Amino acid sequence: MKMNKNEPCGHNHLSSPLEIRGSLIARNTILNFFGLAVPLLVGIATIPFVIKKMGIDRFGVLSLAWVIIGYFGFFDLGLGRATTKFIAEALGKGEFEKVPKFFWTTVIFQGISGFAGTVILALITPLLTERILNIPSTLLGETKQTFYLLALSLPVVLVTASFRGALEAGQRFDLVNFVKIPSSVVNYIMPLAGVLIGFDLSGIMVLLIVGRVIALVAWIVICLRVFPVLKVKLSVHRETIKPLLSFGGWVTISNLIGPFLVYLDRFYIGTILTLEAVGYYSAPYELIMRVGIIPGSLLMTLFPIFSALKSGSNQERTKVLYGRSVKYLIMLIGMITVLLIIFANTIIKMWLGERFAQSSTYVFQILAIGFFINTLAGVPFGFLQGIGRADITAKFHVLEVFGYVPLAWILIKKWGINGAAAAWTVRVSLDMVLLFWASWKIGRIGVASLSENGVVRSAILLIVYALTGCFVMQFSWGIYGIMALTIGFLLSLWFYVFSEIERVWILEKSRKLLRWRAII
Repeated sequence: MKMNKNEPCGHNHLSSPLEIRGSLIARNTILNFFGLAVPLLVGIATIPFVIKKMGIDRFGVLSLAWVIIGYFGFFDLGLGRATTKFIAEALGKGEFEKVPKFFWTTVIFQGISGFAGTVILALITPLLTERILNIPSTLLGETKQTFYLLALSLPVVLVTASFRGALEAGQRFDLVNFVKIPSSVVNYIMPLAGVLIGFDLSGIMVLLIVGRVIALVAWIVICLRVFPVLKVKLSVHRETIKPLLSFGGWVTISNLIGPFLVYLDRFYIGTILTLEAVGYYSAPYELIMRVGIIPGSLLMTLFPIFSALKSGSNQERTKVLYGRSVKYLIMLIGMITVLLIIFANTIIKMWLGERFAQSSTYVFQILAIGFFINTLAGVPFGFLQGIGRADITAKFHVLEVFGYVPLAWILIKKWGINGAAAAWTVRVSLDMVLLFWASWKIGRIGVASLSENGVVRSAILLIVYALTGCFVMQFSWGIYGIMALTIGFLLSLWFYVFSEIERVWILEKSRKLLRWRAII
């Protein structure tokens, strides 16, 4: 396996260990960005029409169905991520005989778990629709049919995760997004097509299930072509069960606690304050989280790479990838965060109006800081899980619950929605500190290693940029000053943070891109 230290972090073959190169990481990051951005844009464009045609009540039921399928994802038992981790590790070591053992064991377990989820969801559907959820009586029968159909789709959803995970392990994000983009778009297009045809909720759910089945067939065909070694008899391999379930179990704990930590603040706001306050908090929160597709594009590629680089002989390469990933996130997401904070009032006012700007500007700014911190935490999070220490990340999540639950209540009582934003930012800050500390203790990736890869220099420049930007905005020519300051920040990064090798690499890729554009 090769990852040139002098190349800023391709195609894999089953005849040699997986190669990790900077061009591969850059390409996959761009592909993942489009894989996240395109469905988001389609959703923004189609959802208003679906709501208008379907009605708010029916759309509410459809939204609940999406939430339920998300929560029933815990039947995955963390095996989707485990598939990626163990197959990537096997490919990194050149142990190709292990790939089908881990893969088919996972597929069989997820199929069984999916059918168990189908039975459970079907059994509790009457309780959900008649007792727990406030479903209008006119929609009760339609909602039950929709949930029963939803239950049937669970095995398809879970098994799909294994095939996708195998491709991600092999760094074939080109093929992942080749299937993911259209299948994700279908989730928005099918409801629109259904309401235009005149289908009820159950008819729309049938369309969505058909789309998922077609996508699964595509995943299977592509995965078997990329990994011919998988064309063996389906069987459970006993030696793989313990590591898969152990790793997956810890991932499941994180997956169960994660939504609780994410939604607790809004529950508290609705309980302590008002539903109106929930709206003033949720709107800026959702906008900030949408920016997450930018760092998410890189973070998605890191987990399988860290898994592939797990062996001790790759320690230096891992440190380079880790340090440069943190550096690039500081530079790009840090700059975006500073601009969001500086122009927060203007952004909120243009998007939601003066009333929201008065109530939500400080929330937006505090959440932006938390978002940046949480983005940086994604690197050590992916690293720790990549080297098999999902237990560490799960234990940190459990620890955070005990601190966050009382802290959020106290701060919301004292400062309202600004306190909610502050509590969330404090929690993710603690999370980041713990994750970086664990990476240092377990992976020996400390401050010296980060400094060697430009992290400290980029952080210093970002602090100077942020403080100077806040000062410049006090003047009437602030917007022009910010533009000049941003250009200066980018130039400082170019000459002070990027190495000579990185600058040459960027210029070379830029020239190739310009030549390609000139041809077309």
